[in-house]
Amino acid sequence: MAMAEVDRTDRGSSFGANLAAASLAIIADARAALADAELSDAEKVHEVRKALKRWRALMRLLSRPLGDQAERMRIEARDLMRALTGARDAQSSLDALADLRKTDVPFSDTSMETIRRRLNDGKNIAEQAGFSPAMRERLTHYLDFATLSLERWPLQAIDFDTVADALTATYRRARQLMPDNWPEADAEHLHDLRRRVVEHRHQMDLVEHLWPRLNQVWAEEAQRLRNRLGACQDLAVLAGFTAPRQPLAPWRSRLAPVVDARRAAHLKTAARLAGRLFAEKPKAFRRRIAALYAARQAKKS
Repeated sequence: MAMAEVDRTDRGSSFGANLAAASLAIIADARAALADAELSDAEKVHEVRKALKRWRALMRLLSRPLGDQAERMRIEARDLMRALTGARDAQSSLDALADLRKTDVPFSDTSMETIRRRLNDGKNIAEQAGFSPAMRERLTHYLDFATLSLERWPLQAIDFDTVADALTATYRRARQLMPDNWPEADAEHLHDLRRRVVEHRHQMDLVEHLWPRLNQVWAEEAQRLRNRLGACQDLAVLAGFTAPRQPLAPWRSRLAPVVDARRAAHLKTAARLAGRLFAEKPKAFRRRIAALYAARQAKKS
């Protein structure tokens, strides 16, 4: 069962109970991806990474009530994701190449296919190295420990104000990372912003049952911003493969201008989306979600 489905069920239960159900659904999704025989290794890596991103957002959300326990779990999930980065970077470069195909690229179809083949070869090697039996075992053990932790943690006792404070803190971190000069922002800065946007979006999803209509609009806007920033990250990864002694070095001089132009287009849209998504100051955001929660509680009673 997907997380969003769990969030919409049993709306008469406590806020903490819904949070606990959503937490279990994240672990279930990761387990299902690992066990799905119909998924390729690349697809499994993608689905597991998605689940771990949601889990890390949850651990950040719970850092105040759970303290070091949540922080340790968040850091270990981050380390697991980093161990899978090689395969992800290879896929990112392929995604960037597909993105460039939407523009007028100065390459023949033969050259584009050669580039794609080289990137795909690198992806296959990275998957074999990263998604090894040892890595699968690490992931399984982590998910087992996460399940046991959820059984011990007093999630049902967590109140809305505690979570609202955490939501606001993540909102503030993302807002503070918005570049003053988008065209001049470096790849690392944009990557940090994207991570905060992803975290914010996943945290809002965890409490989606409180304001489903608003959160649908909010999630769509956050997803569009995430996609634009993700496309910039993919292009940065692709550009890295054009460095000396990298597989795409022979095409560096011709790839660089089209990569830069495509990045500029994505950044222009990202700046507009971020301006809308983070228009409110953090205190105003906090007041708004508190008012929505109060209205919902009044309606229920």
